[in-house]
Amino acid sequence: MVEWMTVISIWLVPVTIMMILIVAIIKKVPAYEVFVEGGKEGLKMSISLLPFLLGMLVAIAILRSSGALDAFISLLQPILSKVGIPAEIAPLAILRPISGTAALSVTTEIIKTYGPDSFLGRLASTMQGSTDTTLYILTVYFGAVGIKKMGNALKVGLIADFIGIIVSVIIVSWLFL
Repeated sequence: MVEWMTVISIWLVPVTIMMILIVAIIKKVPAYEVFVEGGKEGLKMSISLLPFLLGMLVAIAILRSSGALDAFISLLQPILSKVGIPAEIAPLAILRPISGTAALSVTTEIIKTYGPDSFLGRLASTMQGSTDTTLYILTVYFGAVGIKKMGNALKVGLIADFIGIIVSVIIVSWLFL
């Protein structure tokens, strides 16, 4: 079984590319020119995303270095302890909807401090994979295409992140405690 999965994983990308090229030949589409045009559009898009990305990264750096994040977590400490959420995981739960990079650095710190097989290491890893960077996505991608009203997307994204955080705590507690 594992051998077949290895073979499939090795050949999946080359076969997919070959299939795309065959379809392009059949439909008489200039595949290389279309690829280059897509690369140009991607470059233009990435340049238009830079101001939004820079603004988000600066805001996160200020939040972390000013101590505001630590102060906010200390305010939440009594509530978190009553609900059963470890205080050490709170920075990850707060930063994950904002920035994947900041959340990954918090996850790395947790794993380095407590170990990958510890309850907190498993919880951080599960939470990292169960939530998304909602505010980052809305800021960068909606800003790049000029969408100003994002109320429903913001609500749904944050609700999904909240559910992902809570379910992560429940499942990891259930499986590993």
